[in-house]
Amino acid sequence: MRLLTHRGVPVWRDVRVLRWAAQIVSVIAVLSFLMFAVSNVLDAADKRGLALGFDFLGEEAGFPIAESVIDYEESDSFRYAFWIGILNTIKVALLGIVLATVLGVIVGVARLSTNWLLRQIAGVYVETFRNIPLLVQLFFWYFGFFLLLPRVQESIHWPGPVYMNNRGIFMVWGDASGSFAPWLLFVLAGILLAVLVRILLSRRQERSGRPSYPNLAGGLALILVAALGWVLVSDSPLTREGPVLERFNFKGGQRLTPEFLALLVGLVVYTSAFIAEIVRAGIQSVQKGQVEASRALGLSAVQSLRFVVFPQALRVIIPPLISQFLNLTKNSSLALAIGYPELFSVGRIMINQAGRAVPIFLMIMAAYLAMSLTYAIIGNIYDRLVRYEER
Repeated sequence: MRLLTHRGVPVWRDVRVLRWAAQIVSVIAVLSFLMFAVSNVLDAADKRGLALGFDFLGEEAGFPIAESVIDYEESDSFRYAFWIGILNTIKVALLGIVLATVLGVIVGVARLSTNWLLRQIAGVYVETFRNIPLLVQLFFWYFGFFLLLPRVQESIHWPGPVYMNNRGIFMVWGDASGSFAPWLLFVLAGILLAVLVRILLSRRQERSGRPSYPNLAGGLALILVAALGWVLVSDSPLTREGPVLERFNFKGGQRLTPEFLALLVGLVVYTSAFIAEIVRAGIQSVQKGQVEASRALGLSAVQSLRFVVFPQALRVIIPPLISQFLNLTKNSSLALAIGYPELFSVGRIMINQAGRAVPIFLMIMAAYLAMSLTYAIIGNIYDRLVRYEER
């Protein structure tokens, strides 16, 4: 019986032994299920004569992609086309995250405003856009707004110049010249200098108690180094190219397609409604006594929000905010409905061309998983930094 005891306690009563046994059984069950699923897929593919390898990635894609971050031709490989889909997804996801965060913070703060009208408008915004399915909103922005804009010859002209019509938004853009790479080195050096200046002035401000304006000084350092590099390089790093109206369309400059704009606006509006509620809950988690104390010390409402409320609210805001970033990235797959060539759309075309559904879907899932884990890791690191500063 001693063999069935651990430190004098029977193994079937030892909590630690039971925990290890439960984990081992769980791992065995999961591995068994995976082996069964993989075996089932392999058997089904063998019976239907389906190839499961990834050797097709080096073959010619043979299909066009309407828009891409980098140059693409039909003669490029399936691997390159898949990267185009990933880059298109990253582009709309990063822009959407930035814009949705800014808009969500503004609406969330407005939800707690003392102005009755502003508070009601923010409430209607949140309740409207978060309760309408995202796919319906994408259809509205695409078919009900951007495609109904004036024709090219009747474009709406904004300063810049910027032209808006049913084929998208055309604006001035800068093309990189041969001296762009040397100037980029100056910019990177300016970023490092700005970080160093901010750290030094922040420490000085903490020791002396006197304002040193570390953010302002860091920003000025970056601007000065970048401007110095612009002057020292031989040619202009960026050449200005604006859109020019020809017979039936604009030529030159940068074009934002209706598909991209509808997807971006839909994701931003939909996600910002959820972010607004997260921000509101985070602000309300801070005790009112601290706000009243900051106002009693002479801080304005904006200063109180910036220096007292938000630093404490971040520990409540960050975790659910990361989840919204992940949702925005994954929701971009709905672009298939309006024709924007993001990752899932390009993957579907690859399946039709190559006939390799299982490998391509595995690649799509792996890509979304990698992007989501990257956002989660960055957000968790920032969350730990915020919590460390609070202590």
